[in-house]
Amino acid sequence: MTAISSGWQHRFIETNRIRLHYVTQGEGDLVILLHGFAEFWYSWRYQIPALARHFKVVVPDLRGYNDSDKPTSGYDLDTLSTDIQGLIENLGYLKAHVVGHDWGGTIAWHLAHKFPTSLNRLAILNAPHPHRFLQELFGNLDQLRRSWYLLAFQVPGLPEWIIRHNLSSFVRTLFQEQAVRKGAFSNRDTEIFQAALEKPGVIPAALSYYRQLSTPQLWLRYWGRQPNPVQSPTLVLWGEEDALLSHNLTEGTEQFVDAPFQIKFVPHCGHWLQQEAPQTINRELLHFLRQA
Repeated sequence: MTAISSGWQHRFIETNRIRLHYVTQGEGDLVILLHGFAEFWYSWRYQIPALARHFKVVVPDLRGYNDSDKPTSGYDLDTLSTDIQGLIENLGYLKAHVVGHDWGGTIAWHLAHKFPTSLNRLAILNAPHPHRFLQELFGNLDQLRRSWYLLAFQVPGLPEWIIRHNLSSFVRTLFQEQAVRKGAFSNRDTEIFQAALEKPGVIPAALSYYRQLSTPQLWLRYWGRQPNPVQSPTLVLWGEEDALLSHNLTEGTEQFVDAPFQIKFVPHCGHWLQQEAPQTINRELLHFLRQA
C-alpha cells in the first residue's frame, strides 16, 4: 500500500451527526469517490493519485465502515445520501463530482435525486439505478439468482456469525474469485480488506445496507413511481462480466437522467472494475470529469 499512497492524507470530518474518516489528495474542484459493500477507501487506491493531478479527491469510509462511525441506525438511502451532502458542505464546497461503485453508486444515484444542486457530474460504476434494481430483482429470475445473498442477509444475526467465522474465505471469494481479471487482488489486498472488516461493528453495519432494502418505505418510494430525473451529466461504466449484477440492469437507465448521458461497457471485466481495469477507469473518469 505504501508504494502507491505517497501524497494522500487521512482525516476525519463531522457530517449528519456522525464522524467519517476520509483520505484526500490534490486541489481544485471536489471529486468524491464512494466505495461499495465490504470495501472501504482502499478500493479507490488506483484512482486517487490519478484524479488528484486535476482535482481535490476525497474518499470517505462510508457510515459503518473501517474508521468511520458505526451507529446502529441510519443505513437507509436518505440518511446515507445526507451523510455525503453534509460532507460536501463541511469541506467548504457547494458542489462536487460524485463517483460511486456498487453501494456507493446506489448512494450516488439517490444523492443526485435528493440533492440535485450538490452535484456537478455523476459517474456510476456497476451500480444499477435503485428503481431498475427493484424492478428486476423480483421480475427477472436471472437477477434473483445472482442476488441470493441479498435475501440471505435479511435473516437476523446468522449472516454476521457466518461471515465473522469464515472471514478469510469470505474475502477471498468475494474479491479474488469474483474478479474476472484474476491478478486484480493480491493476497496483501485481501488481508487489507479483511482487516477493515474485522473492526468491531463493521459487519453488522455492512449488512444493514441490504436490510434497509426490505423496508416498506423504500418500496413505496420506488415501486411504480418515477423519481425526478437526474439533472447532472451522467456516465455509467459497467464491467461486462459482472457475476453479481446483470448488464440487463443498465437497460432503460437513460429514462432517469434529464442531462447528457452515456454508458460504456468494459470487456473482460467483472464487478470490481476500478480495481480490475484501473487504467481504463482512470482514463474514462478523467475524460468525463474534465469536461466540466
